[in-house]
Amino acid sequence: MEKNGTAGIFSARRVRREGKRMALRAQVAVVGGGPVGMLVAAELAGYGVDTVVLEERTEISERPKATTLHARAVQSLARRGYLPGDAPGTHAGATSAAFHFAGIHRLVITVPEGEPEPVLKRPQAELERLFEERARAAGARVLRGHRVTGIAQEPDGVRLDVEGPGGPAACRVQYLVGADGARSTVRERLGIASDTAPASVSALAGLATLEDPRALEQGWLRTPRGWIVSKRTPGGETHIRTLDCAGAYEGRERQPTPRELRDEVSRIAGRDIELTGARWISRFSDFTRLARTFRAGRTFLVGDAAHVHFPIGGQGLSSGVLDALNLGWKLALAVRGAAGERLLDSYDLERRPAARAVVDNTRAQLALMRPGEDVDALREVFTGLLAADRDAGGLAGMISAQGTVLPAYTERPSPWEGRFLPNFRLPAGAGADDLVTLLRDGRPLLLLFGEDGTRHEEEARPWAPLLRVVRTGRVPGAAHEALLVRPDGYVAWSAGGSALEGALSAYFGGGACAPAAATAGGGRGIRLS
Repeated sequence: MEKNGTAGIFSARRVRREGKRMALRAQVAVVGGGPVGMLVAAELAGYGVDTVVLEERTEISERPKATTLHARAVQSLARRGYLPGDAPGTHAGATSAAFHFAGIHRLVITVPEGEPEPVLKRPQAELERLFEERARAAGARVLRGHRVTGIAQEPDGVRLDVEGPGGPAACRVQYLVGADGARSTVRERLGIASDTAPASVSALAGLATLEDPRALEQGWLRTPRGWIVSKRTPGGETHIRTLDCAGAYEGRERQPTPRELRDEVSRIAGRDIELTGARWISRFSDFTRLARTFRAGRTFLVGDAAHVHFPIGGQGLSSGVLDALNLGWKLALAVRGAAGERLLDSYDLERRPAARAVVDNTRAQLALMRPGEDVDALREVFTGLLAADRDAGGLAGMISAQGTVLPAYTERPSPWEGRFLPNFRLPAGAGADDLVTLLRDGRPLLLLFGEDGTRHEEEARPWAPLLRVVRTGRVPGAAHEALLVRPDGYVAWSAGGSALEGALSAYFGGGACAPAAATAGGGRGIRLS
């Protein structure tokens, strides 16, 4: 079978001739096969949705990019079975990890007992490879070397013009997901407007070997001329990033050279730093973009296609992962006829404010990184504030996304609605050891606590094919007799607010004819090592 050729990978029922072009049909097309696009595809295919990924690159790029996943993204991936081991959190008590805010290393990120580690370090290429593996295993078709050249939304779907190794093709789908990065073809072709802010700083990144390893200290270096962040790789090279706050590059499309990287590092350090074998050199800046909507008809934007910000604090990849996990189950239910427009609209209502918060906090961090005596004084004050905030966790919750509370969905929400439900142990006979394991099959959960929950089970009976009903002990800190938990781990409803029937109708429609949900991912966990 051809790996990338159009004819060699399409089954007969999915492909036909349309004039001289191949015609591909699927339920959802994901344009862009980076880690976020592959995660969307893995989620959709895991729910039984016929999914195709269209990616221009013929292979995964090993260029160093993002390496950080923050607590909420890690917790969410664990609930979908993407983390190693059967028990993601075996530590007793809360666990903390040191991090930074604007290069001030006083931030402490803490997670509750039973959750994975607060910060997960994995190369972006490794995550992309793992998500692609799961997408393919679930039945998604991944077509590399395929470029989208035209998009047209129609009343009952979306039509794509595609160029691939086998020639031109037409692709018709019910829904389209744009995961094709900062220069998104999907966003541009559909004319989705964005709010932008121009670049005001210039920065370089690359891999190189230091002739004298002692010439540049590892970690964060701040001088009156800018910043250097360096980290030694296992192979002996150094991953280098520079920041110059004096202004944006002129002609930033020009490819940077090894000499430019050497000169910039030397200038900021204030001494000659000799580099050899520099490669994968790139420019970046604080240019920001936030699409004015993450949904346009039957099309959705995720990751960098929807939001771009200065890459400080390791929040970009985490934001894209949370986009993918928020959209995946909603779009799958819509394709399967168990969700309506309101649930699809909630993707934009929930994820766009979260992306705006990331844009804002990265701009705030950059302001604290600029040179000047006033900023020096502000950094001193902020260092004390970070230490004082350790117990309250306000800034840590912002960076890790653990402070995110979703907008209310029911008319009379309880205090639990929209909050992420922490992991807890389940009694024998519940079908799983803990909440994290229980969520891996991708179905909404109705948790009933003791005999008090019987009436809620009766109320939810019309949605029985869709829900997983579990009787369990009390959730720590919860005084209610029942909780409805979304597949992404957020509480959709709890007793004490609106009626359960109203919440189920709002999320999943009338209920009587709701189709059974497929087991997303087959309950399998994917190992990251």
